[in-house]
Amino acid sequence: MNRIDRLSAILIQLQSRKLVKAQDIAEKFSISLRTVYRDVHALQEAGVPVIGEAGTGYSLMEGYKLPPVMFNRQEAAALLTASKFMQSKTDASSSQYYSSALDKIKAVLRYTEKDHIEEIEKHIAVLQHPSFQYQAPAELHLQSILKTIAEAVVADIAYASIEKNETTHRKIEPVGIYYLGNHWHLIAFCKLRNDYRNFRTDRIKKFICTDEPFTKKHPPLQEFINKTSAQREVIKVIIDVEPGIVKYFGEQKYYNGFVKEENRGDYVRMTFLSGSLEGFARWFMLFGDRAKIVEPIELNDLVTSIAENILKKIEETQMLLT
Repeated sequence: MNRIDRLSAILIQLQSRKLVKAQDIAEKFSISLRTVYRDVHALQEAGVPVIGEAGTGYSLMEGYKLPPVMFNRQEAAALLTASKFMQSKTDASSSQYYSSALDKIKAVLRYTEKDHIEEIEKHIAVLQHPSFQYQAPAELHLQSILKTIAEAVVADIAYASIEKNETTHRKIEPVGIYYLGNHWHLIAFCKLRNDYRNFRTDRIKKFICTDEPFTKKHPPLQEFINKTSAQREVIKVIIDVEPGIVKYFGEQKYYNGFVKEENRGDYVRMTFLSGSLEGFARWFMLFGDRAKIVEPIELNDLVTSIAENILKKIEETQMLLT
């Protein structure tokens, strides 16, 4: 990226946030802090009212506006692709808000870009994987959750537990949301349990934003996820699989901790880091007749135990029928 383009990009970054640290600019454009200071100084000399100094952060003077930003075809296409994901993977309100924002973006595009967007829109789709029969409800409370996070206020929810099949009323302090395994999840501090909990947003039957402020300061979502992942015990699993069935694993291999695979001719060696050896054993049994366990040894014992229980139940059923 040449300097003119970088200065324009830095100006856009300054417009997008209230305060931008020099280190953030340096990392985004892969430049040194000294170059950041020179670029910001160049913007100031050009008449851009940048407030702040090295070591703290930079912001634009309140009220400073620029003409609408013009998007190129690639940027507009990326936004359109994101809109397809929003339509299929979020709730109705989030999809509506994104669609409205996208319309405003389209309004500032040149006619050639508008024609390009209309043409490629017919060639982008997000489909449901046939292995997952889950259909998200109309309301996932995503906008309400983000509102409570932004305002740092407590939420009052009714949550239908998956494990106990019961609905409980709780007051929570939301930390953040993330998408995993075809579901949106909410990390929040639960006042009922006096600890952080993971809630599936499609199981939240009622979500009310209160005026009650947070009682404690919570870590950023990514920091919380990193800490949780580091504390979770994982077990290395290696299996050898016949090449012909690997393609059928789909996304399930990632949910079971897939790390890598090596083609060794007659078989494919696959490595996993599993958080549940029993869970992995039950998944392994779906294709166990076409694979073998390399390590750990105890995984063989688990699979054998499950298989023996299945055989026992089959024999019991046959005895009842005869």
